[in-house]
Amino acid sequence: MDSRPVLGLIEHVIIIGNKGLQEKVVARIDTGATSSSIDERLVEKLDLGPMLRLKLVKSASGSKRRPLICVKIKIDGKVMEEEFTVADRAHMTYPLLIGQNILKKEKFLIDPLKKGV
Repeated sequence: MDSRPVLGLIEHVIIIGNKGLQEKVVARIDTGATSSSIDERLVEKLDLGPMLRLKLVKSASGSKRRPLICVKIKIDGKVMEEEFTVADRAHMTYPLLIGQNILKKEKFLIDPLKKGV
C-alpha cells in the first residue's frame, strides 16, 4: 500500500508570511504547471519576499518574466518552503497554484475525485 499523501484538484493551503502573518487560501493543484504561482496581492498582504530573480514563464497567453520568491506554506499537514512565481491572479479563480515543483518534492499523488475543500 502506498503511503504517499493524496491531494485533490483543489486544496486548502496556509501561507506563512513574515512577522507571523498567515492566510488560509484555496489553491488549484495543477500537474501541468512546472512551477507554482502566487497572487501579487497575497505577496503584499503577507509581506513575502524578497525577490530571488526573474523567471521566464510560458503560458497560453505567451512568455513573460515574473519575479520568483520563496514562500513557506502548509499543505496536507506538511510545512515546506518552495519557490513561487508572482503573478496578477485577480482574474483567476484561485490566488495560489501548486505546480510540479511542490508535487514532486513532497511526492504527492493527485486524485481528481478527492474533495480537498
